[in-house]
Amino acid sequence: MTACDLSETRFVEIVFPEQANHYGTLFGGTALNLMSKAAAIAAARRAGTSVVMASSDKVDFHLPVAVGQLVELCARVERVGRSSMTVKVEVIAETIGKQDRKLAMQGRFEMVAVDGDGRPTPIVQLPDKS
Repeated sequence: MTACDLSETRFVEIVFPEQANHYGTLFGGTALNLMSKAAAIAAARRAGTSVVMASSDKVDFHLPVAVGQLVELCARVERVGRSSMTVKVEVIAETIGKQDRKLAMQGRFEMVAVDGDGRPTPIVQLPDKS
């Protein structure tokens, strides 16, 4: 098994009834909560400091996710600026015991590295891998 690099975060959740709407599918607000958590973790790991969300950009809901299904959140830092980062988050839905992994939602989040006083702070630039 290989580890994710510090610009990527993955975690898996199971959808419970208290996370569902009246249709029995994952409530959109709960999905956004999970996505923003994944974005924050990926950004904080990459920046090596605390981060805050500056904006979210066009979150697309492609498929409903039913109670009992798994959601795998994959967050990857796509861009690093002076103190901000763009993080793409994809949510893959999966039914336990079936080979039916499908992209359920995706979005981009702008995250800003902050110091102890909550002010933007520079992000250490990593050497180019090429």
